[in-house]
Amino acid sequence: MQDFALYFQIGSAHILDWQAYDHLLFLLALCASYLLSDWKKVLLLITAFTIGHSITLALSVINWIHFPSAWIELLIPISIAFTAVSNLIDRSTQKWHRLGSYLITLFFGLIHGLGFSNYLKSLLGTETSILQPLLAFNLGLEFGQIIIVITILALAQVLVSQLKLPQKTWILLLSILSVGLATKMIIERFPAIL
Repeated sequence: MQDFALYFQIGSAHILDWQAYDHLLFLLALCASYLLSDWKKVLLLITAFTIGHSITLALSVINWIHFPSAWIELLIPISIAFTAVSNLIDRSTQKWHRLGSYLITLFFGLIHGLGFSNYLKSLLGTETSILQPLLAFNLGLEFGQIIIVITILALAQVLVSQLKLPQKTWILLLSILSVGLATKMIIERFPAIL
């Protein structure tokens, strides 16, 4: 049980680490269009992301799939930029937009899981029993992710409902911030794939 707690703590610390802000930025872009009152919609999006990153995290850790880390590190900010730009698109076809959002979020979860996997593989080293550490790490990631999402949604709720900031302005500000930081990361990481 001690190992479980250790890997849970490592997983939650990894997602909450400001030095690994790319995952935080993805969650910020993902939640930008929502308020705390939209928690059910966000829960479905986060579940899609979780399913995606859990699949590739597990498959990569057991060495069933391999991708060059430079490509994954480039695809992560591309996923952030894409998510942020999609916040600004007309959502008149709500049903199709929502389905597309879930599928795209699932796909981006696959990419982010590969990013997490390099970190987890380095921690596991030569450990033979990886099921418990994998589960604990993933649950720790989810715990940290829930903290981030609740914080973003609560802040949005206060700014929009209480302080009367127009929601379109909030979405625009977060999306521009996300695209700007993601573009910086893309420029920094692109040379590594050449």
